[in-house]
Amino acid sequence: MKPTPSQMSFENIRCLLIDLDDTLYPQESGAWELVGDRIDQFLIEEMGFPANEVTGLRSRLFHQYGTTLRGLQIEYEVEMDFYLDYVHDVPLDHILSPDPELDQMLHHLPQRKVIFTNAYAPHAHRVINILGVQDHFDRIVDIYAIYPHCKPEVEAFQTALALIKEDPRDCLLIDDNPTNLVTAQSLGMRTVSIGKHRHDSSPHIPDIKALSYLLLPDR
Repeated sequence: MKPTPSQMSFENIRCLLIDLDDTLYPQESGAWELVGDRIDQFLIEEMGFPANEVTGLRSRLFHQYGTTLRGLQIEYEVEMDFYLDYVHDVPLDHILSPDPELDQMLHHLPQRKVIFTNAYAPHAHRVINILGVQDHFDRIVDIYAIYPHCKPEVEAFQTALALIKEDPRDCLLIDDNPTNLVTAQSLGMRTVSIGKHRHDSSPHIPDIKALSYLLLPDR
């Protein structure tokens, strides 16, 4: 399926900043849902919140702070390492599998490719290794790299750009969270929305493999 038409230009893009969860693989896989279940379990079993309060708490923290973790750090002084190890302890290899079509699509895109995620690097490495696309990414910018900030905070993007030594005007962000796309555009980056959440100011693709229709229109 081709992406929604847009007037946004994709000329002179040097670097693709690609989100990880629900972006590099389809949301329908259920992989991120497993992590979400572990977050719920952490809040109930490790922090003692009643089960009926967990959904509302997660929603508030996510919208207020950008991630549940950041909110728990600020409001409850949760230890970052323990939380990240706990919530990412999921059987990804039971859900995700090698994706030769994705591998070929990334191979044909000439731009530099960087993972930019609010998850942590061990989780990102697991995902890209299972998908079989690890050779395409020269950098993973994770939650530790942008600490104490996270997407969608502008400081997180500024830190990421400094780390990868790229001008925002030369970058394209592909992300399933429209709020992250808003921040990216405020810095001069170009953007593509993906998955179930659309962003009015970005062209939209249903999944990552459709990115070639935007960047390689003649293929």
